[in-house]
Amino acid sequence: MRPLLKTLFAPSRHDSRDVATINKLRSEYESLSDLELDHLAQKTSELLPFIAVTAVIAQRVLGERMFDVQLRGTLALTRGSIAEMQTGEGKTLTAVPAIAWLARSKGSVHVMTVNDYLARRDSDWMGPIYRRLGLKVACIQQGMSASERHAAYSAGITYATANELGFDFLRDQIALNVSEQVHRPFNAVVIDEADSILIDEARIPLVIAGAGESETALGHVVDHIARRMHPGLHYSADPGARNVMLTDPGIHLSESMLRCGNLFEERNLPLLTALQDAVHAHSLLRRDVDYVVKDGVVEMVDEFRGRVALDRRWPAGLHTAIEIKEGVTTKQQGHILGSITMQNMVAMYSHVCGMTGTASSSAGELQTMYLLPVEVIPTNRPMIRVDHPDQMFPTKAQKYRAVIEEIRTAHLGGQPVLVGTASIAESETLSRHLAGIPHSILNAKNDELEAEIVAKAGQRGAVTISTNMAGRGTDIKLGDGVAALGGLYVIGTNKHESRRIDNQLRGRAGRQGDPGSSRFFVSSEDDLLVKYHDLNPRYNNDPETIQRLVEGQHLDTRIMLNKYEMPLEGQRHRIQTKRQKILTGEIPSDSDLARTVTLRAIDDAWSDYLAQVAEYRSGLHWHSWGGRDPYRGCMAFIHSAFTEMETALPAQIEERLRQAQSGVGPDPNERGAVWTYVTTDQPFGTMSERIIRGLTAKLTPQM
Repeated sequence: MRPLLKTLFAPSRHDSRDVATINKLRSEYESLSDLELDHLAQKTSELLPFIAVTAVIAQRVLGERMFDVQLRGTLALTRGSIAEMQTGEGKTLTAVPAIAWLARSKGSVHVMTVNDYLARRDSDWMGPIYRRLGLKVACIQQGMSASERHAAYSAGITYATANELGFDFLRDQIALNVSEQVHRPFNAVVIDEADSILIDEARIPLVIAGAGESETALGHVVDHIARRMHPGLHYSADPGARNVMLTDPGIHLSESMLRCGNLFEERNLPLLTALQDAVHAHSLLRRDVDYVVKDGVVEMVDEFRGRVALDRRWPAGLHTAIEIKEGVTTKQQGHILGSITMQNMVAMYSHVCGMTGTASSSAGELQTMYLLPVEVIPTNRPMIRVDHPDQMFPTKAQKYRAVIEEIRTAHLGGQPVLVGTASIAESETLSRHLAGIPHSILNAKNDELEAEIVAKAGQRGAVTISTNMAGRGTDIKLGDGVAALGGLYVIGTNKHESRRIDNQLRGRAGRQGDPGSSRFFVSSEDDLLVKYHDLNPRYNNDPETIQRLVEGQHLDTRIMLNKYEMPLEGQRHRIQTKRQKILTGEIPSDSDLARTVTLRAIDDAWSDYLAQVAEYRSGLHWHSWGGRDPYRGCMAFIHSAFTEMETALPAQIEERLRQAQSGVGPDPNERGAVWTYVTTDQPFGTMSERIIRGLTAKLTPQM
């Protein structure tokens, strides 16, 4: 282990002493009346006494005494660390004293959760503790009005999903009146399932769009061409790099059907991009694996959680290609008015900390990208779960036969089994082969039944098949007599690209000292081994080593993508800072009309600039193939384009104001409908990201 990672895992040498101090204070405070305790809580201004008084109040409200390991987790959060705590160790309560302390010392705190249910549950569950500390608590939910959101954000503690926080930020950025803005300053944030939000979703842009529709006619034209293409003949597909490349016969077929001449001429770039999207949609994106179709709508499946990803879309052209492929109504795309990644939003907070059950395997990335150390908190009771070695098979068919026999054997003995699968299709196939064995199935098609299904997974004889168990938020408690049978048996039918996802599945068993076991069944035909077959042939039968190599590649890619995006984020901050000063009157305007016109002009100029950058990046691969440095070219372009935009703004504002004063042109107060969504790919779009992955791979030495 590298020296850096040693420091990441090392607990504070003061923890034992601090926990002893907190416990000593707790014993003193326990003799106080409720009135005396509440009075003490509201006047306490030092960290350790505050944690102690909060712990005592929590015990009186919930009837649960915080364990010493939970206090260690609390201290880690107050230090600005990621606390790794195993499933069932009480992370929700662990965070309460730290959340309250940050609300008191920083002025306010956001608590990021992974879904609306947890935001509402935890704010309601822990709310009485906060109120006795003199703090207001609220939560944000989908569908809330602007006034409801403003009220929720005015509380000292606000629970919300990462997406809702981001979307509200984007809406604030295009507000035409201060009263429309709902956010308070980004003082502190406590992140639940921190590795999911900070790594899995960190590079996924949140988007606000409006005005105008995308042209879909071209999508239908290229869809007909894609349907006539055959893999290996007209194109080659690389699932590992999410890449499709047209072959010479594919190019000739396309040029013949499109009658466009040379497909690779600059004038044909929209055709080429649309064709790439169509072939990608047909060859690499699979129904009931990458997405589902519900009620005539294409809904994306979150690869990390196995749930339908609400309001998430692929980049505009690719999503439209999938809708056309499936024969459903295409959705409006519109012009992008603004976007931000979770990584950049988190960077706005002055204090960042979080919790998760699986962070240590990604500690290097959390340190590199966020300067966040990981502190591994020991379990309250010894972990006695048995993690069996992987079982390897040459083919999927052999693997599934072994999995089914393993489930059948455990079920006959009464031991509950939780099976983690990689996709909806796989979970349904496995279900069909379990004829005669009663079982429940949980995937993106019925995730509304999640809590009910998961809660029963530890009962005697239960068999539960799930696409993923990450971030489920519901503990699996063992039924009567199950402990004597060995506890919950977790079976994984695939290894994921990230070891964290596998560990999240394992972590469903063995909570709070319960017995349990886990085993992964792997075949040489599994997606992980097939996709990365050429990564390093020496490790074709060693999934864990392949996972480490893939994680390293992904980190390199994210670092490089961040390098490209940082200047753009700096430009966004610069123009939004000026816009906010105009909105608040810090930069005065002659009248309300002039202010509104100026704000609209800035918004439209920024939207046009983003479109320029997107168009440039869609052709970024040509720069690398032409022997030019794509990074230098991109930096030069965005610098000149942004300077040109800023230079042109005053004249545009003057002309718009003249038109508005004379009653010509659109009403500056009428923006039209806007909507928010999440894209699934990097800001560069699929083609450019593949080039960056390729460049990264060339620069990364093989093991």
